[in-house]
Amino acid sequence: MEKGLVALAAALAIGIPALATAWAQGKIGSSGAGTLAEKPELSGIVIIMIAIPETMVLFGFVVAILLLYT
Repeated sequence: MEKGLVALAAALAIGIPALATAWAQGKIGSSGAGTLAEKPELSGIVIIMIAIPETMVLFGFVVAILLLYT
């Protein structure tokens, strides 16, 4: 029973941040597309803004690994 709960916690540690990241990137991506249509010179900043939410998934992955192997 305990292993099942730990596995569920690890799945939630990855799943919830992944959903939040998808939602955030959807909002940032549509805004970024509008920004790039008006000012193409801001492409570097838009790429960075799209990449920032990915850290949530990486942190969730780290937490899942810590839950499973400690």
